[in-house]
Amino acid sequence: MSRWSQRRRRRRRAAGAHSSITLVAYSAPEPGWRAVIPAFNASEEGKDVQVITSYGASGDQSRGVVDGKPADLVNFSVEPDITRLVKAGKVSKDWNADATKGIPFGSVVTLVVRAGNPKNIKDWDDLLRPGVEVITPSPLSSGSARWNLLAPYAVKSEGGRNNQAGIDYVSTLVREHVKLRPGSGREATDVFVQGSGDVLISYENEAIATERQGKAVQHITPSQTFKIENPLAVVTSGSHLAAATAFKNFQYTAAAQKLWAQSGFRPVDPAVAADFHEQFPVPVKLWTIADLGGWDIVDPKLFDKGTGSITMIYMQATG
Repeated sequence: MSRWSQRRRRRRRAAGAHSSITLVAYSAPEPGWRAVIPAFNASEEGKDVQVITSYGASGDQSRGVVDGKPADLVNFSVEPDITRLVKAGKVSKDWNADATKGIPFGSVVTLVVRAGNPKNIKDWDDLLRPGVEVITPSPLSSGSARWNLLAPYAVKSEGGRNNQAGIDYVSTLVREHVKLRPGSGREATDVFVQGSGDVLISYENEAIATERQGKAVQHITPSQTFKIENPLAVVTSGSHLAAATAFKNFQYTAAAQKLWAQSGFRPVDPAVAADFHEQFPVPVKLWTIADLGGWDIVDPKLFDKGTGSITMIYMQATG
């Protein structure tokens, strides 16, 4: 028996629940899961289910599940981390065939600045002004970094129609303004809060959480930005498919959608979204991964380890 299986059995014996399921997730949505899991346990379908959580960097979590880390559901930063599990036979090929394409909540790329916005940052062009230092994690290690860089790339390339214009912007940004390259989105937030940089490119939900902690920051939603879609899927090789599926389906209930919104994430239920419209401003243009052709096009083109245009920029910038 593997060390993962032994650990899981010990947890299950200690739980006292009729069944337990393990959620393996990236770190950013932890505040939302902390709110939603008790609500699920208070529901009829979740009252006898213990939800065990594991948080970490999205790519590391995905590779861990492939290597045998126990998981009944996965919630990752980017779709390619789910695709890895589909290829490994651990997630169904039709995992995203539902109405929301496997996305139970979302966010947008935003700009976090110091309280009072002393550098008068309003939009993407302001990040390239002389003397402006930008914090964003490296896409070599971070899923959130991919979303962060897709935002200005989509804006400047007009949805990929002028690829070179998008690459030129990202190249100038990285070479001249990104001096620190933390390993994850959470590390990037910590570095910024501790005083480094003038602007942090981040998830809107991460910015909201940081503001609620009383940090001296504020966030600005650019007139054009990018829709962040963080997928959730059931691991079909898990031993509690019914409970895992019930937990996944619970995320789309009005009660859970409201909790996600209260935790700083954009709900996918239109009725709940309408109730929180003041918290989540609608940009003039919200680009999506579909506008760029989907992850099957974007990942190899921009982020492939050997040939991706943005990966190459980072490799050259870091030597």
